Amino acid sequence: MTKHTSPTGHHTKKRSKPYEKITYWKALTVIFTVLFIISVATQGFRVFPEYSFPKSSTSSETVKLDFYVMSQCPYGTEVEDAIAPVMEKLGDNLDLNLYFIANDNGNGQFSSLHGQPEVLGNIVQLCAIKHNPDKYMDMILCQNKDARSIPGNWEECSNQNNLNTEKIKECYEGDEGKALLSESIIQTNKVSATGSPTIYLNDERYSGGRTTIDFMRSVCNEFEKAPSACENMPKSKEVTLTILNDKRCEECDVAGVISSLKGLFPGLKTTILDYSSSEGKQLYNTLNIQYLPALLFDDSVKEGEGYSNLQRYLQPTGDYLTLMMGSEFDPTAEICDNNIDDDNNNKIDCDDPYCQSQLVCRNELPQKLDLFVMSQCPYGVKAESALQEFLANFEGVDFTLHFIANDNGDNTFSSLHGQPEVDGNMRQACIEKYYPNKFLDYVYCQIDNYKNLDSTWESCAS
Repeated sequence: MTKHTSPTGHHTKKRSKPYEKITYWKALTVIFTVLFIISVATQGFRVFPEYSFPKSSTSSETVKLDFYVMSQCPYGTEVEDAIAPVMEKLGDNLDLNLYFIANDNGNGQFSSLHGQPEVLGNIVQLCAIKHNPDKYMDMILCQNKDARSIPGNWEECSNQNNLNTEKIKECYEGDEGKALLSESIIQTNKVSATGSPTIYLNDERYSGGRTTIDFMRSVCNEFEKAPSACENMPKSKEVTLTILNDKRCEECDVAGVISSLKGLFPGLKTTILDYSSSEGKQLYNTLNIQYLPALLFDDSVKEGEGYSNLQRYLQPTGDYLTLMMGSEFDPTAEICDNNIDDDNNNKIDCDDPYCQSQLVCRNELPQKLDLFVMSQCPYGVKAESALQEFLANFEGVDFTLHFIANDNGDNTFSSLHGQPEVDGNMRQACIEKYYPNKFLDYVYCQIDNYKNLDSTWESCAS
């Protein structure tokens, strides 16, 4: 099936284009979607069973944990909620720092992703941290229960939790709060934190899980001599993942995907095999797969903490469960620009029949523009709407419009948006052939009503 994507995407083909970028964003979309589902369904990434930690004692070590957040960001409030029990159990053994992501516009003016209420929420929480260092999190947790009401709920939450409300108010309404936010933004910019939450553990970027037990385990692992609160920690379920990849594919890096998977499976153990190795080639042939990279879980994934949330994205492949991630690199196909006969047919790069139609092997034709669209695709319509100004400013361009559809072989066609799009494609093709000088005027006429081509084409034609 043909499908349209955003302007930055591309169409999926039946055979891979080894020199083009893998649709790596698909894998990240899968993982981040799963993480989002977990956060909604489990109220803050609490996918693990509750665990009662003993109070901390017998250690003077301190582990530093930095959260870069926005006061109204749901993902930021989730990690604050998750870290609170860890703070309680580890006490002085944990040095937690909250920094806020915002823009300092100068002259005491700030902006933030969720608007001015979030700016004020950032300020009042910084004031609480400054003047109530032992109790500020109680106020923040109270506010997080209704984050949309931030900052308006700060005073009630402060009073409920016995903070020094007067001192916070003086800071919040005066210049001190603005100065605190400016200082916080400076620190945020130092680490280039733009996403909430961005987390650093002992000054190293943290990419682990975000449940209370995840944070507890990760912090405890940083101690040389762990405090008593870290004793008897439940172990993560070990999950085995085999990554079959090809070093020839420059765009097949799955490090980001693996990092995200560790958020679902803290006990993830990975083995990387390259297609060029005998073991990798044997596995590839045994599984009868076509595209790489392939992320292959064994049955241990079924016992993993995040299995129920990832299950729908796993496909049985031999003895493995493969993560469906839109891989498109065919290791058996010719790579069109590496001066190697990859498919052993005695034809190299652009001399290979497969490569002759690929972009890297096409001859550049000056002043030639070919646009491939579907008549009812919103992204194609955007491209067409830009043509008028482009062609007016670049005279002499040889422009041709082509239509994307499927030929069913019986004098019928199909297209992503149905028969109306097929009909629209054919009408535009006919007008392009018989009225080339008026063709673009017809196309421009239909742009505003591209969803209703059947009802507007006659008026545009006349």
